[in-house]
Amino acid sequence: MAAEPISARLDWSRDGLDWPNRAASRFIEAGGLRWHVQQFGASEGTEAPDARHAPDAPAILLLHGTGAATHSWRDLAPRLAGAFSILAPDLPGHGFTAMPARRAMSMHGMARAIAALLQASDFSPSIIVGHSAGAAIAARMQLDGLVKPTALISLNGAFLPLGGLAGKLFSPAAQLLAGIGFAPQLLARLAGDQTAIDRLLASTGSSIDQAGRQGYARLVRSPGHIAGALAMMANWDLDTLERDLPRLETRLLLLSGANDLTIPPEQAVRVSRLVRGAEFNSLSGLGHLAHEEQPALVADRITAFARALGLNPASAAR
Repeated sequence: MAAEPISARLDWSRDGLDWPNRAASRFIEAGGLRWHVQQFGASEGTEAPDARHAPDAPAILLLHGTGAATHSWRDLAPRLAGAFSILAPDLPGHGFTAMPARRAMSMHGMARAIAALLQASDFSPSIIVGHSAGAAIAARMQLDGLVKPTALISLNGAFLPLGGLAGKLFSPAAQLLAGIGFAPQLLARLAGDQTAIDRLLASTGSSIDQAGRQGYARLVRSPGHIAGALAMMANWDLDTLERDLPRLETRLLLLSGANDLTIPPEQAVRVSRLVRGAEFNSLSGLGHLAHEEQPALVADRITAFARALGLNPASAAR
């Protein structure tokens, strides 16, 4: 059998048939990209099943992390729907969203791309919730003046450079792999073993359900998705973000899984000292994918924080 071309991406007509919350999905052209997004509690367009909406509900933008997609919010987003209006995109090069030029996969580039998506969607978030690298993008968007949310909520945010040998090798290794034409296909084939995928997920310190495991398996078996994740990692600049964090003016809530084996909780503590007024909140017994392990708990923390800021969610998160 001929090797799958490097450009091969997930096909919505095939791979999206049983995608979590498929009824909430739509595709948008913005900033030269075709985006896959999911909307919940929206007054217009496709809604998730049973999503109730109040017109004045606060708006939340959900940004997943490197290598993930909208399936990461499969249980959290519907719980928040009704209390909030939700927009959740697949990041550029991830999931069902198109791959931009590699230079646009930098933190600044992705921040600008998401800003273009928000403009095209006429969506102005009061809160941005970012998981892992998604939290770094959220901070970069505010620092670059692209959004003016009331608050940012970090779920195990990857704000700071990795320490030690891993930090020295991370970006160069990603750059090397991103530059090797066959690397995405090779990595996708290596990920064909569900046992290997389960080991990878376990290394995050989290234990997630079968739907989540299947979602990640589908993603890592896609050479196009892997190419997007590698390009993102190769262009990442956390040194500059760390330098800029003290200028962050938006209220910041840092939710950190106490069992996170990917981003040590100590990073969130350090960030809380860099950003004036930041609030640190530990999630006992949860790992890097805390929002997938305990979506009800995370939804409650988000809703409580919004209420404390006076944003008045329309109803209790379900």
